Amino acid sequence: MKIYNYSDLSKEDIQKLVQRNVDPAEEIRAVVEDIIANVRQRGDRALFDYAARFDKADLKSLTVGRDELAELAASLLPEHKQALDTAYNNIRKFHEPQLQAEAKVETMPGVTCWRELRPIERVGLYIPGGTAVLPSTFLMLGIPARIAGCHEIVVCSPPQKDGKINAYIAYVAQLLGIEKIYLTGGAQAIAAMAYGTETIPKVDKIFGPGNQYVTKAKTIVQSTTVTAIDMPAGPSEVLVIADDSAVPEFVAADLLAQAEHGTDSQSVLITTSITFAEKTIAKLDRQLPVLPRAGIAGKAIDNSYIVVVKNLDEALQFSNQYAPEHLILATERWQQLTGKIINAGSVFLGNLTPESVGDYASGTNHTLPTSTYARAHSGVSVDSFVKKITFQHISAEGIKNIGPTVEVLADLEGLQAHKNAVTIRLKL
Repeated sequence: MKIYNYSDLSKEDIQKLVQRNVDPAEEIRAVVEDIIANVRQRGDRALFDYAARFDKADLKSLTVGRDELAELAASLLPEHKQALDTAYNNIRKFHEPQLQAEAKVETMPGVTCWRELRPIERVGLYIPGGTAVLPSTFLMLGIPARIAGCHEIVVCSPPQKDGKINAYIAYVAQLLGIEKIYLTGGAQAIAAMAYGTETIPKVDKIFGPGNQYVTKAKTIVQSTTVTAIDMPAGPSEVLVIADDSAVPEFVAADLLAQAEHGTDSQSVLITTSITFAEKTIAKLDRQLPVLPRAGIAGKAIDNSYIVVVKNLDEALQFSNQYAPEHLILATERWQQLTGKIINAGSVFLGNLTPESVGDYASGTNHTLPTSTYARAHSGVSVDSFVKKITFQHISAEGIKNIGPTVEVLADLEGLQAHKNAVTIRLKL
């Protein structure tokens, strides 16, 4: 990992460092637009072709039904089921309180306003496959969708080479009460859910992380259809802030945990000590070779870096510009820092809180904004799966109280019909 000194960096240098997953030549866009066009034109046939091309799977059907899901789920070891059950219960406990009714507000006598929640009718969940199968993502998306009360949940996930779904995914489907999964991945899955095919229904909103192709597909379909997306959640990333109270071995493990997601992931260390940086690199070099995904993690680490700062305030300045998906405060002084965090997807506090607990089982959601989108986006929650509709009721007293104000405002804007709609009621 390359080491930079924060005091030596110009504004332009910092801007280059915080920028990631760019597509300056728009090569990714061109590929994704071709995939989307193919799916729109050829529907299921395009999905079968992409399964053979990208997943090396000769599919006979795009659908895995309830009976096959049950058979696959039954093959899991008891300890694997128990771990998934624990994660399910914790995630549900954290998300259930998010579904709250709001109180009615009387803004003035006789004028009552309020909001009511309504679930999004049909949502699409994209569960990545790629180099790693992610049943945890299925839990993170499916649980809040169920709590919100979405009427239909459409699930797409890449097939394995044998043409089946992973058994862990099948077990989570049972936990969530989902009886059907569609075997398609990548940008083609996003296109299928955005436009619909003969088999896969069109959805109202698409959820789920993915690589740069999936992310690009989500942004394209959001701008070309009425289908919404959760956020542009692309390749994963972590930023660790560490001082002399941190543990180099722990920090090295955290950096590698994020790096093993994919070669385009990024792990950044901001530290107050060059000595700590060097110790962390030494620990990282020791831990990396024994990882099963060492090749992937190593390439990600090659694209990552360390910044040495004077103090924790400088560290937070850089972090807020980077706007990390995951932020780890590897310091015993984390309580002094939380109020200074402006941009981050999810934050992990202290030396005993690894980011991986949030990825799996603590309860918080791991579908989070990446690539600086944490400056304006939140992670997935129950709120992501509902709409909030405003209501208001005006009584006879209320129209007398608020009517004159509306008449004046409509008049100054030159909208006579707006004024008349109030005036005619005031005459009754």
